[in-house]
Amino acid sequence: METLIIAIFVLGYLAITLEHSLKVDKLIPALAMMALMWALISLAHLPVFDVNTELKQLELSHIDEILLHHLGKTAEIIIFLLGAMTIVEIIDYFNGFSTIKSFIKTKSKKGLLWIFALLAFILSAIIDNLTATIVLITILQKVIHTRETRLWFAGLIIIAANAGGAWSPIGDVTTTMLWIGDKVTTVNLVNHVLLPSIICLVIPTGIASFLPAFQGDLEVVEEESETVGFHKRGATMLYLGLSAIVFVPIFKTLTHLPPYVGMMLSLAVVATFAEIFSKAKINITSIDKESDIHQNSSPVHSSLSKIELPSILFFLGILLAVAALESLGLLFNFAEGMNNAIPNTDLVIGLLGIGSAVIDNVPLVAASMGMFSVPADHPVWHLIAYSAGTGGSMLIIGSAAGVVAMGMEKIDFFWYLKKIAWLAFLGFLGGFVVFVAMRDLIF
Repeated sequence: METLIIAIFVLGYLAITLEHSLKVDKLIPALAMMALMWALISLAHLPVFDVNTELKQLELSHIDEILLHHLGKTAEIIIFLLGAMTIVEIIDYFNGFSTIKSFIKTKSKKGLLWIFALLAFILSAIIDNLTATIVLITILQKVIHTRETRLWFAGLIIIAANAGGAWSPIGDVTTTMLWIGDKVTTVNLVNHVLLPSIICLVIPTGIASFLPAFQGDLEVVEEESETVGFHKRGATMLYLGLSAIVFVPIFKTLTHLPPYVGMMLSLAVVATFAEIFSKAKINITSIDKESDIHQNSSPVHSSLSKIELPSILFFLGILLAVAALESLGLLFNFAEGMNNAIPNTDLVIGLLGIGSAVIDNVPLVAASMGMFSVPADHPVWHLIAYSAGTGGSMLIIGSAAGVVAMGMEKIDFFWYLKKIAWLAFLGFLGGFVVFVAMRDLIF
């Protein structure tokens, strides 16, 4: 029966990986394999275990108790993400991200490359790499009008956003999972992963700045009116929203409460100001009925309606599916077998990072959390955060940032493989080497 459960997981995993070829949203196989795996465990009355990750002891537990335990851990991540997504949507409701465009003054392609790369690196650490990519490519489309040039910029934005998300506990779903799962703490994650992430940004961006695509200046195009979609509270909501998200790790450090509690407090504060600012608007009757509806609607209700629920359901499915393997003790057995076959942990984690370019990094990290028996803030967890966060840049389908950029700019898989993948690999390798050197020489 365990063989059948593993087969279902492998088939579901394969369907997730081939999402674009099958044209089936990845949430469907994730939810299906999760439900089938737990159903088989229940029907076959297989023994499930509560795994103590510190001592790696297996204690027999009842299926209802163990499932409720894993659901609680998964819910912490989902509620946290829902809060972060809502704050970002509230900022967008007030068109706050247009404020970022005011920082872009130069017409030099090389200068713009570094501006966009640094913005992606910083923003992704605060609002996560997926959202940062959406925001910056939207701005990119308003600044650069030549599609071929824009594709090159989009490719480097993906690399920069993934590098920026790797060193922040709120910058990538995988680092958030490690943080909420008490594998890493904010200060130690930043101390160990920030410099490797900077190297992962600097190497590809530095090399790219000498490529022909980033030479010269942009063509001057007649600017569109800046008043379109402008809101006088946009900048205020941008700074308030970003500050509220940054406050969450501080709240956790001070109170020792789960991160989703701090995120809910931040959401409450941002939502309060959003309602106040929204009602302060003077609504003049417009010919455009849709515009009037937007003017009168609650910014919080409007933002909640835009939350990407398919991603939330995918996380639910994949995390509980991996939890099924963990509860059967299969991940523990797999980790032992892998350690015997490949004694070098760095090599295993490096392969995990390269694998995340092909396979979704969420289940990879979820599986690794059940495989390694090292304590919190061990360098293994920091290296996993770096590898899983930045390794996905090597293929356009290897990260959420890459997939959304692919959709927004219709980037061809093979174009990215030929033009950008080698830059991403050099950045990943450079950061990996720096991490190992820092660990061995400093920490």
